[in-house]
Amino acid sequence: MADLQLSNLVKRFGEVTVVQHLDLSVESGEFVVLLGESGCGKSTTLRMVAGLEEVTEGRILIGGRDVTHAHPMARDIAMVFQNYALYPHMDVAQNMSFALRLAGRPAAEIEVKVAAAAKVLNIEHLLRRKPRELSGGQRQRVAIGRAIVREPQVFLFDEPLSNLDAKLRAQTRLEIQKLHQELGVTSLFVTHDQVEAMTLAQRMIVMNGGRIEQIGTPEQVYGQPASTFVAGFIGSPPMNLLKGQVAAGQPQRFTAAGGTLELPAPAPRSGELLLGVRPEHAELHPQGEWTLKVDLLEMLGAERLVYGQVGGAPFTLRIDGMLTPPRPGDELRLRVQPQRMHWFDTGNGQRVN
Repeated sequence: MADLQLSNLVKRFGEVTVVQHLDLSVESGEFVVLLGESGCGKSTTLRMVAGLEEVTEGRILIGGRDVTHAHPMARDIAMVFQNYALYPHMDVAQNMSFALRLAGRPAAEIEVKVAAAAKVLNIEHLLRRKPRELSGGQRQRVAIGRAIVREPQVFLFDEPLSNLDAKLRAQTRLEIQKLHQELGVTSLFVTHDQVEAMTLAQRMIVMNGGRIEQIGTPEQVYGQPASTFVAGFIGSPPMNLLKGQVAAGQPQRFTAAGGTLELPAPAPRSGELLLGVRPEHAELHPQGEWTLKVDLLEMLGAERLVYGQVGGAPFTLRIDGMLTPPRPGDELRLRVQPQRMHWFDTGNGQRVN
Protein backbone atom coordinates (compact mmCIF):
# COMPACT_ATOMS: atom_id res chain seq x y z
CA MET A 1 0.00 0.00 0.00
CA ALA A 2 1.04 3.57 -0.66
CA ASP A 3 -0.46 7.03 -0.71
CA LEU A 4 -1.22 8.78 -4.00
CA GLN A 5 -0.56 12.49 -4.57
CA LEU A 6 -1.70 14.53 -7.57
CA SER A 7 -0.18 18.01 -7.60
CA ASN A 8 -1.38 20.78 -9.93
CA LEU A 9 -2.27 18.18 -12.57
CA VAL A 10 -3.17 19.55 -16.01
CA LYS A 11 -4.08 17.75 -19.23
CA ARG A 12 -4.54 19.50 -22.57
CA PHE A 13 -5.44 18.09 -25.96
CA GLY A 14 -4.30 20.84 -28.30
CA GLU A 15 -6.11 24.02 -27.24
CA VAL A 16 -8.64 22.15 -25.09
CA THR A 17 -7.91 21.76 -21.36
CA VAL A 18 -9.73 18.71 -20.00
CA VAL A 19 -8.14 18.62 -16.51
CA GLN A 20 -7.52 21.95 -14.80
CA HIS A 21 -4.88 22.26 -12.04
CA LEU A 22 -6.13 19.29 -10.04
CA ASP A 23 -4.78 18.69 -6.52
CA LEU A 24 -5.67 15.48 -4.74
CA SER A 25 -4.26 13.43 -1.89
CA VAL A 26 -5.34 9.81 -1.40
CA GLU A 27 -4.17 8.34 1.89
CA SER A 28 -2.63 4.88 2.11
CA GLY A 29 -5.44 2.30 2.20
CA GLU A 30 -8.15 4.83 1.34
CA PHE A 31 -10.94 4.22 -1.21
CA VAL A 32 -11.62 7.43 -3.16
CA VAL A 33 -14.20 7.81 -5.92
CA LEU A 34 -13.99 10.31 -8.80
CA LEU A 35 -17.56 11.15 -9.76
CA GLY A 36 -18.85 13.29 -12.60
CA GLU A 37 -20.66 13.54 -15.90
CA SER A 38 -19.20 12.23 -19.14
CA GLY A 39 -16.44 14.54 -20.37
CA CYS A 40 -15.64 16.06 -16.97
CA GLY A 41 -12.05 14.72 -16.97
CA LYS A 42 -12.35 11.90 -14.42
CA SER A 43 -11.23 9.05 -16.72
CA THR A 44 -8.46 11.21 -18.17
CA THR A 45 -7.21 11.83 -14.62
CA LEU A 46 -7.21 8.09 -13.93
CA ARG A 47 -5.38 7.35 -17.19
CA MET A 48 -2.68 9.90 -16.28
CA VAL A 49 -2.20 8.12 -12.94
CA ALA A 50 -1.94 4.82 -14.83
CA GLY A 51 0.57 6.26 -17.30
CA LEU A 52 -1.77 5.79 -20.28
CA GLU A 53 -1.97 9.55 -20.90
CA GLU A 54 0.94 11.99 -20.78
CA VAL A 55 0.80 14.73 -18.16
CA THR A 56 0.81 18.27 -19.56
CA GLU A 57 1.67 19.92 -16.23
CA GLY A 58 1.97 18.83 -12.62
CA ARG A 59 3.25 15.77 -10.77
CA ILE A 60 2.05 12.31 -9.73
CA LEU A 61 3.58 10.65 -6.68
CA ILE A 62 2.90 7.07 -5.51
CA GLY A 63 4.32 6.24 -2.10
CA GLY A 64 6.37 9.46 -2.25
CA ARG A 65 8.00 8.41 -5.55
CA ASP A 66 7.59 10.72 -8.55
CA VAL A 67 6.08 8.61 -11.34
CA THR A 68 4.87 11.48 -13.53
CA HIS A 69 6.83 10.28 -16.54
CA ALA A 70 7.43 6.67 -15.50
CA HIS A 71 6.40 3.75 -17.71
CA PRO A 72 3.05 2.17 -16.65
CA MET A 73 4.82 -1.07 -15.70
CA ALA A 74 7.11 0.85 -13.34
CA ARG A 75 4.30 2.48 -11.35
CA ASP A 76 3.25 -0.59 -9.33
CA ILE A 77 -0.43 -0.07 -10.06
CA ALA A 78 -3.17 -2.41 -11.29
CA MET A 79 -6.11 -1.24 -13.38
CA VAL A 80 -9.57 -2.73 -13.82
CA PHE A 81 -11.23 -1.59 -17.05
CA GLN A 82 -14.86 -1.14 -18.05
CA ASN A 83 -14.70 -3.80 -20.78
CA TYR A 84 -12.95 -6.60 -18.76
CA ALA A 85 -10.15 -6.96 -21.40
CA LEU A 86 -9.77 -10.72 -20.92
CA TYR A 87 -7.85 -12.89 -23.38
CA PRO A 88 -10.51 -15.13 -25.03
CA HIS A 89 -8.10 -18.04 -25.75
CA MET A 90 -6.93 -18.28 -22.11
CA ASP A 91 -8.86 -19.77 -19.23
CA VAL A 92 -9.56 -17.85 -16.02
CA ALA A 93 -6.39 -18.99 -14.24
CA GLN A 94 -4.24 -18.05 -17.23
CA ASN A 95 -5.89 -14.62 -17.52
CA MET A 96 -5.36 -13.92 -13.83
CA SER A 97 -1.73 -15.04 -13.89
CA PHE A 98 -0.71 -13.46 -17.19
CA ALA A 99 1.16 -10.45 -15.75
CA LEU A 100 2.99 -12.66 -13.24
CA ARG A 101 4.05 -15.12 -15.95
CA LEU A 102 5.20 -12.22 -18.10
CA ALA A 103 7.33 -11.01 -15.19
CA GLY A 104 8.94 -14.45 -14.87
CA ARG A 105 7.58 -15.25 -11.40
CA PRO A 106 7.97 -18.89 -10.20
CA ALA A 107 5.10 -21.22 -11.13
CA ALA A 108 4.50 -22.27 -7.52
CA GLU A 109 4.17 -18.64 -6.40
CA ILE A 110 1.78 -17.90 -9.26
CA GLU A 111 -0.42 -20.85 -8.36
CA VAL A 112 -0.66 -19.78 -4.73
CA LYS A 113 -1.55 -16.17 -5.61
CA VAL A 114 -4.17 -17.15 -8.19
CA ALA A 115 -5.77 -19.59 -5.75
CA ALA A 116 -5.84 -16.97 -2.98
CA ALA A 117 -7.39 -14.31 -5.23
CA ALA A 118 -9.95 -16.78 -6.60
CA LYS A 119 -10.99 -17.69 -3.06
CA VAL A 120 -11.47 -14.03 -2.11
CA LEU A 121 -13.64 -13.49 -5.21
CA ASN A 122 -15.49 -16.81 -4.96
CA ILE A 123 -14.45 -17.92 -8.46
CA GLU A 124 -12.43 -21.01 -7.51
CA HIS A 125 -14.81 -23.22 -9.52
CA LEU A 126 -14.27 -21.10 -12.66
CA LEU A 127 -10.49 -21.32 -13.00
CA ARG A 128 -10.56 -23.71 -15.99
CA ARG A 129 -13.31 -21.93 -17.90
CA LYS A 130 -12.80 -19.60 -20.87
CA PRO A 131 -14.23 -16.04 -20.79
CA ARG A 132 -17.01 -16.99 -23.27
CA GLU A 133 -18.34 -19.45 -20.66
CA LEU A 134 -18.72 -16.75 -18.01
CA SER A 135 -21.44 -14.24 -17.19
CA GLY A 136 -20.68 -10.51 -17.20
CA GLY A 137 -20.36 -10.43 -13.41
CA GLN A 138 -18.00 -13.40 -13.41
CA ARG A 139 -15.83 -11.80 -16.12
CA GLN A 140 -15.57 -8.63 -14.05
CA ARG A 141 -14.50 -10.63 -11.00
CA VAL A 142 -11.80 -12.30 -13.10
CA ALA A 143 -10.59 -8.86 -14.20
CA ILE A 144 -10.47 -7.78 -10.56
CA GLY A 145 -8.65 -11.01 -9.64
CA ARG A 146 -6.03 -10.32 -12.30
CA ALA A 147 -5.36 -7.01 -10.54
CA ILE A 148 -5.28 -8.58 -7.06
CA VAL A 149 -2.61 -11.19 -7.85
CA ARG A 150 -0.16 -8.44 -8.76
CA GLU A 151 -0.37 -7.07 -5.19
CA PRO A 152 -0.05 -3.46 -6.41
CA GLN A 153 0.41 -0.35 -4.31
CA VAL A 154 -2.64 1.28 -5.93
CA PHE A 155 -5.82 -0.08 -7.54
CA LEU A 156 -7.38 1.95 -10.37
CA PHE A 157 -10.99 1.23 -11.41
CA ASP A 158 -12.28 2.78 -14.65
CA GLU A 159 -16.10 2.48 -14.50
CA PRO A 160 -15.84 -1.31 -14.00
CA LEU A 161 -19.57 -1.83 -13.41
CA SER A 162 -20.97 0.07 -16.39
CA ASN A 163 -21.49 -3.02 -18.55
CA LEU A 164 -23.41 -4.96 -15.90
CA ASP A 165 -27.19 -5.07 -15.44
CA ALA A 166 -28.73 -3.46 -12.36
CA LYS A 167 -28.81 -6.62 -10.21
CA LEU A 168 -25.22 -7.60 -11.03
CA ARG A 169 -24.07 -4.02 -10.50
CA ALA A 170 -25.50 -3.99 -6.97
CA GLN A 171 -23.95 -7.40 -6.20
CA THR A 172 -20.53 -6.44 -7.57
CA ARG A 173 -20.58 -3.16 -5.60
CA LEU A 174 -20.88 -5.18 -2.42
CA GLU A 175 -18.07 -7.50 -3.54
CA ILE A 176 -15.74 -4.56 -4.23
CA GLN A 177 -16.63 -3.03 -0.87
CA LYS A 178 -15.88 -6.32 0.92
CA LEU A 179 -12.68 -6.75 -1.10
CA HIS A 180 -11.37 -3.36 0.00
CA GLN A 181 -12.15 -4.15 3.63
CA GLU A 182 -10.11 -7.35 3.35
CA LEU A 183 -7.16 -6.06 1.30
CA GLY A 184 -7.07 -2.38 2.30
CA VAL A 185 -5.27 -1.36 -0.90
CA THR A 186 -5.24 2.33 -1.87
CA SER A 187 -7.95 2.65 -4.53
CA LEU A 188 -9.10 5.28 -7.02
CA PHE A 189 -12.47 4.48 -8.59
CA VAL A 190 -14.03 6.40 -11.50
CA THR A 191 -17.78 6.42 -12.13
CA HIS A 192 -20.63 8.58 -13.41
CA ASP A 193 -23.08 6.70 -11.16
CA GLN A 194 -23.81 8.52 -7.91
CA VAL A 195 -25.12 5.33 -6.25
CA GLU A 196 -21.77 3.62 -6.83
CA ALA A 197 -19.97 6.67 -5.45
CA MET A 198 -22.18 6.97 -2.36
CA THR A 199 -21.98 3.27 -1.48
CA LEU A 200 -18.27 2.65 -2.18
CA ALA A 201 -16.42 5.84 -1.31
CA GLN A 202 -14.70 6.70 1.91
CA ARG A 203 -14.23 10.07 0.24
CA MET A 204 -15.67 11.24 -3.05
CA ILE A 205 -14.49 13.91 -5.49
CA VAL A 206 -17.21 15.51 -7.61
CA MET A 207 -15.71 16.80 -10.86
CA ASN A 208 -17.17 19.35 -13.25
CA GLY A 209 -15.54 20.72 -16.39
CA GLY A 210 -12.09 19.36 -15.58
CA ARG A 211 -11.93 20.73 -12.04
CA ILE A 212 -12.88 19.56 -8.57
CA GLU A 213 -16.27 20.88 -7.47
CA GLN A 214 -16.27 19.29 -3.99
CA ILE A 215 -14.31 16.78 -1.91
CA GLY A 216 -15.81 15.06 1.12
CA THR A 217 -17.36 11.95 2.59
CA PRO A 218 -20.61 10.83 0.96
CA GLU A 219 -22.46 12.21 3.99
CA GLN A 220 -20.80 15.62 3.63
CA VAL A 221 -21.39 15.88 -0.12
CA TYR A 222 -25.05 14.86 0.22
CA GLY A 223 -25.72 16.89 3.36
CA GLN A 224 -23.82 20.08 2.47
CA PRO A 225 -23.41 20.39 -1.31
CA ALA A 226 -20.85 23.07 -2.16
CA SER A 227 -22.66 24.30 -5.27
CA THR A 228 -25.83 23.99 -7.31
CA PHE A 229 -23.98 21.57 -9.60
CA VAL A 230 -23.31 19.18 -6.71
CA ALA A 231 -26.83 19.70 -5.34
CA GLY A 232 -28.31 18.74 -8.70
CA PHE A 233 -25.91 15.88 -9.40
CA ILE A 234 -26.08 14.11 -6.02
CA GLY A 235 -29.47 12.74 -5.07
CA SER A 236 -32.19 11.05 -7.08
CA PRO A 237 -34.36 12.89 -7.85
CA PRO A 238 -32.07 15.94 -7.61
CA MET A 239 -32.50 18.76 -5.13
CA ASN A 240 -35.32 21.24 -5.79
CA LEU A 241 -33.90 24.72 -6.48
CA LEU A 242 -36.22 27.73 -6.10
CA LYS A 243 -35.06 31.14 -7.31
CA GLY A 244 -36.28 34.20 -5.45
CA GLN A 245 -35.63 37.31 -3.38
CA VAL A 246 -35.19 37.97 0.33
CA ALA A 247 -36.08 41.57 1.11
CA ALA A 248 -33.93 43.56 3.54
CA GLY A 249 -35.50 43.46 7.00
CA GLN A 250 -37.66 40.44 6.14
CA PRO A 251 -35.24 37.51 6.41
CA GLN A 252 -38.02 34.90 6.80
CA ARG A 253 -39.92 35.79 3.63
CA PHE A 254 -38.77 34.38 0.32
CA THR A 255 -40.47 35.84 -2.74
CA ALA A 256 -40.39 33.51 -5.75
CA ALA A 257 -41.96 33.99 -9.18
CA GLY A 258 -45.35 32.66 -8.14
CA GLY A 259 -45.68 33.96 -4.58
CA THR A 260 -44.06 34.38 -1.18
CA LEU A 261 -42.87 31.49 0.98
CA GLU A 262 -42.66 31.79 4.76
CA LEU A 263 -39.31 30.42 5.96
CA PRO A 264 -38.91 28.42 9.18
CA ALA A 265 -35.59 30.20 9.81
CA PRO A 266 -34.00 33.44 8.53
CA ALA A 267 -32.22 33.37 5.18
CA PRO A 268 -28.43 33.89 5.42
CA ARG A 269 -28.66 37.26 3.64
CA SER A 270 -30.99 39.50 1.68
CA GLY A 271 -31.08 39.80 -2.10
CA GLU A 272 -31.46 37.23 -4.86
CA LEU A 273 -30.82 33.63 -3.78
CA LEU A 274 -31.49 30.03 -4.72
CA LEU A 275 -33.25 27.95 -2.05
CA GLY A 276 -32.57 24.22 -2.21
CA VAL A 277 -34.69 21.47 -0.63
CA ARG A 278 -34.31 17.75 -1.31
CA PRO A 279 -37.51 15.87 -2.29
CA GLU A 280 -37.21 13.63 0.79
CA HIS A 281 -36.79 16.57 3.18
CA ALA A 282 -40.13 18.32 2.65
CA GLU A 283 -42.81 16.88 4.95
CA LEU A 284 -46.57 16.69 4.57
CA HIS A 285 -48.05 18.72 7.43
CA PRO A 286 -51.61 20.06 7.89
CA GLN A 287 -50.23 23.40 9.16
CA GLY A 288 -47.34 23.52 6.69
CA GLU A 289 -46.23 26.95 5.52
CA TRP A 290 -45.81 25.99 1.84
CA THR A 291 -48.36 24.79 -0.71
CA LEU A 292 -47.56 22.19 -3.37
CA LYS A 293 -50.01 22.06 -6.27
CA VAL A 294 -49.89 18.50 -7.61
CA ASP A 295 -49.34 17.91 -11.35
CA LEU A 296 -48.19 14.27 -11.68
CA LEU A 297 -47.40 11.21 -9.59
CA GLU A 298 -44.92 8.38 -10.03
CA MET A 299 -45.20 5.10 -8.12
CA LEU A 300 -41.84 3.46 -7.23
CA GLY A 301 -42.95 0.70 -4.87
CA ALA A 302 -41.96 1.66 -1.33
CA GLU A 303 -42.13 5.35 -2.22
CA ARG A 304 -44.00 7.72 -4.48
CA LEU A 305 -42.80 10.87 -6.23
CA VAL A 306 -45.17 13.81 -6.41
CA TYR A 307 -44.40 16.42 -9.08
CA GLY A 308 -45.92 19.87 -8.83
CA GLN A 309 -45.35 23.58 -8.22
CA VAL A 310 -44.22 25.49 -5.13
CA GLY A 311 -43.97 29.25 -5.38
CA GLY A 312 -44.42 29.01 -9.14
CA ALA A 313 -41.37 26.75 -9.54
CA PRO A 314 -41.23 23.00 -10.29
CA PHE A 315 -40.98 20.94 -7.10
CA THR A 316 -40.64 17.20 -6.45
CA LEU A 317 -41.80 15.60 -3.21
CA ARG A 318 -40.94 12.06 -2.08
CA ILE A 319 -43.62 10.40 0.07
CA ASP A 320 -44.30 6.93 1.51
CA GLY A 321 -45.71 4.67 -1.20
CA MET A 322 -48.29 3.26 1.24
CA LEU A 323 -49.94 6.65 1.86
CA THR A 324 -53.22 7.42 0.11
CA PRO A 325 -51.98 9.16 -3.04
CA PRO A 326 -53.02 12.71 -3.85
CA ARG A 327 -54.56 13.48 -7.24
CA PRO A 328 -53.47 15.96 -9.92
CA GLY A 329 -54.84 19.36 -8.99
CA ASP A 330 -54.73 18.71 -5.22
CA GLU A 331 -52.94 21.19 -2.95
CA LEU A 332 -50.69 19.73 -0.26
CA ARG A 333 -49.33 21.60 2.75
CA LEU A 334 -45.58 21.18 3.27
CA ARG A 335 -43.20 21.94 6.10
CA VAL A 336 -39.38 22.05 5.83
CA GLN A 337 -37.08 21.95 8.86
CA PRO A 338 -34.50 24.80 8.97
CA GLN A 339 -31.54 22.39 8.85
CA ARG A 340 -32.95 20.92 5.62
CA MET A 341 -32.75 24.20 3.68
CA HIS A 342 -29.74 24.98 1.49
CA TRP A 343 -28.87 28.42 0.09
CA PHE A 344 -26.86 29.20 -3.05
CA ASP A 345 -25.66 32.32 -4.84
CA THR A 346 -27.58 32.87 -8.10
CA GLY A 347 -24.46 34.22 -9.84
CA ASN A 348 -21.76 31.60 -9.26
CA GLY A 349 -23.91 28.79 -7.86
CA GLN A 350 -21.75 28.47 -4.72
CA ARG A 351 -23.17 27.59 -1.32
CA VAL A 352 -24.09 30.50 0.96
CA ASN A 353 -23.73 29.76 4.68
